[in-house]
Order: sequence, then C-alpha cells, then structure tokens
Amino acid sequence: MLEKDDAKRVHQKNNQSRVTGLAFIVVAVISALGIVIAVNQIFHLHFFGFMPIGNAYYYYILGCYLTINFIVFPARKKDKNEIPWYDWVLCIISLAIPIYLGLNAYNILTKGWEYEAPFLATFSGAILCGLALEGVRRAAGTALFIICAVFFTYPLYTEHLPGFLWGNPFSILETIRYQSMGVEGVIGIPTRVVGNLLIGFVIFGVALVSTGGGKFFMDFALSLLGKTRGGAAKVSVISSAFMASLSGSVVSNIVTTGSMTIPTMIKSGFSPRYAAAIESCASTGGVIMPPIMGAAGFLIASFLNIKYSQVMLAALFPAILYYLTLLVQVDSYAARMGIRGFSKEKLPGFLETLKEGWFYIGTLVLMIFILTYVRSEAFAPFYAILFLFACTFLRKKTRLTWKQFVQFLVEAGKLMGQITAILAGVGLIVGSLSGTGVANAFSRELVLFAHGIPFFLLVFGAITSLLLGIGMTATACYVFLAIVLCPALVKVGFDPLASHLFVLYWGIVSFITPPVALGTITAASIAGSDNFKTGFLAMRMGMATFILPFFFILSPEMILHGSFFKVLLAVVSGLLGAIIASAALEGFIYFYGKIFILARALLLVSGLFLLYPYWLADIIGIALSVIVFSYKIFINPAEDSQ
Repeated sequence: MLEKDDAKRVHQKNNQSRVTGLAFIVVAVISALGIVIAVNQIFHLHFFGFMPIGNAYYYYILGCYLTINFIVFPARKKDKNEIPWYDWVLCIISLAIPIYLGLNAYNILTKGWEYEAPFLATFSGAILCGLALEGVRRAAGTALFIICAVFFTYPLYTEHLPGFLWGNPFSILETIRYQSMGVEGVIGIPTRVVGNLLIGFVIFGVALVSTGGGKFFMDFALSLLGKTRGGAAKVSVISSAFMASLSGSVVSNIVTTGSMTIPTMIKSGFSPRYAAAIESCASTGGVIMPPIMGAAGFLIASFLNIKYSQVMLAALFPAILYYLTLLVQVDSYAARMGIRGFSKEKLPGFLETLKEGWFYIGTLVLMIFILTYVRSEAFAPFYAILFLFACTFLRKKTRLTWKQFVQFLVEAGKLMGQITAILAGVGLIVGSLSGTGVANAFSRELVLFAHGIPFFLLVFGAITSLLLGIGMTATACYVFLAIVLCPALVKVGFDPLASHLFVLYWGIVSFITPPVALGTITAASIAGSDNFKTGFLAMRMGMATFILPFFFILSPEMILHGSFFKVLLAVVSGLLGAIIASAALEGFIYFYGKIFILARALLLVSGLFLLYPYWLADIIGIALSVIVFSYKIFINPAEDSQ
C-alpha cells in the first residue's frame, strides 16, 4: 500500500526518527482516537451519545490519519529526523478541516453542498484536496502525486480533449466541491473501505506483530521446513507470504523480513541474486494472498458489492498455485545445487513452537471462521484482536507492557496514516473519472478497440496494468483500472470477480519486472546483487504472476466458480501443472533428477497445458509428461534421480 518513488526512499521512510517525544505522544493519542471512533461506528456503541452519520464518520477518520501522515512522513529529506513548524501547522489544519466538514455533514447531504456551498465550506474543501495531494506525495512519492494531481484537475480541461477523453466539464469551484464533499471524491469508495473494513484488519496485523506473532510464524516455518533442502529459502517464502499479506506492502515487507531472510539464505548456500529474487517474489505475492490481501481485496468487495469472504475464497487457489511454484523452484534448485537445510539442533522444535504460540494460529482461525461462516467482515478483526490480547495477557512472556501497548498504537497509526493518505489521493482519481463520465466512455472505447475479440482486450489490459503499476502503488493501480478496464472486461463476457483479480495480478507485476522492479531493487540492495540480473531472475521465478491471470479469467473454475467436477479438475490439474512447470524451469524434477534441455522444454509446455483448466489441454499436458518420463524409464534409466 505504500510503494513508489524508489527503494532508497523507502529505506529512509522506514528508518526515520521523527516520531519521538511530543510527536510520539501525539501519534499515540490520535491513533487511539481513530480506533475508538471506528469501534464506536462499526459496533454502533453510541459512546457518550456520539454516533455520526456516514460521511461525517469518514471525515473524522480522514482527519485522524491524515494528521498522523504529516507527522510521520517529512516534506523534505532533510526533515527526516525532525518535525519543522510548518508540519505542525499542517497537522492542526488536517485535523480541523475534516472536523468542520464532519460537523456539517448533514448540510452537505441535505443542502447539496457538493454542487453549491457557502464560501467557508468551499474554502475548506479546497484545503482538504490540497492536503490529500500533499499526503499522497509524502506517503507514496512523486509519481503517484503527479498522477493524482493530473486527474484532480482533469474536469477543468476535459471539454477540450478529443474522442472518449472528452467529458462533462467542471469549473474550479465545482471541481473542489465535488471532490471534497461528493460521494466519489476524497471520501469516496477508497476512504469508505478504510473506515468500514480496512482499519480493523490493519490494526489486527499490527497487533499480531506487536505481540510476537511475526517471530512465531518465522519459527513455525523453520520448524516445518527448516531441515528440508533449501530450507532457508522455503522459510522466506512462507513467512514473507504471511507478513506481506498483513501489510499489503511489497517493499516494506522486503525491508523488514528480507533483512533477516536474505542473509540467512546466502549463508546456507544460495547465491545473493537467487536469495534476493525469491524474497522479492514471495513479498510481491502477499498482495494476492488471503486472508487479508492488503487493501485490494476489500476494494474488490466494495466495487462488486459482495462479501469479502467471496473475494478471499476466489483468490485462494491462484495464490496457492503462485506460492507452490516458488516452493517447487526453491526445492528443485536446492536439489540441483546440493543445498541442504539447517541441522536439527539449530531449529526450534515443532511441538514446542506450537505450544508457545498456538493462539496466533487460533486467532487467524477465529477470524477466518467469522469471515466465512458468521459473514461479518467489519467485526471479524476486532473479535480476533480481543482474543489475541486476552491470550497474550494471560502469559507474562507475551503480555504487553504499557510502553509496548503505546508503541502498538503508534505503529498502527503510522500504517493507517500511510494507507489513508494514499487512498484519499486515489479518491481524487475516482472522483474525476466518475464525475466527468470518462470512465464509462473509456471502457466502451476499449471494447471497440479490441474489435470484440476478448483476448486482445486481455493483452491490452495486461500491458496497461503493467505500465500503470510502474507509477502507482498496487492498490492505486487496481482502483484506477477497476473503474476504466474491468467494466470493459465484464462487458465482453468475462466473470466480474475474475476480471478484478486479473487487474490486481497484473498491477503487481511491475514490482519484479525491470527496469523499475522496486521489489527486486530493494531485495538486491540487501543481498548486494545486481539489480537487473536479480530482476530478470525474479521474473522467471514469478512466472505465475504473468500466466495465472489469463488462465483464471478464461476459465473461472480456477477461482472456484463453476460446477463441482470442473472445479475439481481445475484444482487437481493446476497443482500438477504448477509442480511440473516450476521444476522444469529449474532443471530438476522429482523421480527423474536433472533434466536435459529438450525434456525441460517439453515439461514446461506440459505444465502450462495442465495449468489451463480444460480437459483437452490436460490430456495434452499428461501426454507430454508421459513421453519425458518414458524416456527416463525405458531409454536412459541410469540418470540420477531424487
């Protein structure tokens, strides 16, 4: 959810020391206030008779976390260790303006202020739009700021643009009112997702890490896979998948978990380039991995007006295939290179680890149960947090001290400040495209451009997603394309949920694709490897990100949409195809050993055919694999196999 200008800037953001002293206290207090307001609203508690209407609540949430954003992220690099006076001024303004608009929320709705408002309200709206733009610049970098700024002003000149770029024009005052007080601007879908759903899951993720959950899942992965060949890399895949899913941020996850996993992989025998590539791929996949999927999954649910549990279920099998390809490649590489796992003495015991932290797994199980069976997305993370804190409180070793609890509030506030600032800026894009009507026109033109041929539209959409992903965060890229591209995909007959997941997958490809490849650049800087070589290796290892979206949008059985037998065929053939294709890429396959070049090519094609959920493709895939293994059994059985 954070990503972009460059990896160096991300390092600076994660290591800055502005939040100390008074700033630390202010962030903790405002973070706690934001949590209390959210809990009051979501559970309808009416604290002290306080129960704001919907748009007022979104303004208050925006005010709390935009304020924190200006404390945490500096306007200039030289201010990374101190907060200048003008940042304190911006903090006060960013709190006061949303409070004013929140107090007038009823007037905004009943008196149509988004079209015609008093001077003070319009002036406040202009300041709020400016704060949203500055917030996204600080939290996500210049690239996304420029994109948001261009789209914010788009209604001013859209009438002078040709073809489908033409839209309903707005004056500057109309633009400000619509963006700041309308339902599709700053407090549009992205901000509503923050207030209604995302805040609980973000706080849950921070609570899990603050109470020692991060260490537990690392130890848990070590106890399960540490002693297997290439165990260090397998632990990196599993732990990064979990942690990146909680944070939703590719780069920040690499900075945190990668600083531990990459050196460990190198020490165990992996090359620096391979270690960096596997960590960047594992962290990139966190955005598509249930149960949390960063912010994107909740946005998909909001756009489609469906339960988040439906999104989670649909995303599950493709995510499993993605991580399975990584694990198989790691295992095959380790077998080919003779890289062993850790000795048993150096690893935590499985039962001991489970005994120490069973409640972390129990917390996840509880949350998933509430999501899938109780079907209460908004309540689920808060109940899970209560269970987690209750379990950790019973043990002195895991019990949070007062200082640690305040630190938890600060970390939650930091992450929420970053997410809120980015999504408020993205709201300006949504507002302009919706208000001018260009979103619908763009979708219509895309269908015409593809001449009614769905595959052309998919290829165009993939390229567009990749290019936009270079300049935007994964979440921002998804939101933009959910408005302009997904309606076109649905219009030509593709499954709506598969269409949104297609856009999301291709939006994260840029993190492992040179020349930008922020994920691999960050990992390579930790490993001390070459950026471009690491990026191209990561592309190969993350091949599933490129091919799976085409498969599941063409055959929705891969996202578990369809009859039981078709879904079963897709699952079985998909698992087999992922194993075969991944092993072929590394040149080593089970029960065969090292593979010569022609066999690798045949097995790769076989795996791809099996991944595509269609019975004829499965038959071809199996036939190719039979040919390769028949050669091993009947013609050249002397080759080593493992």
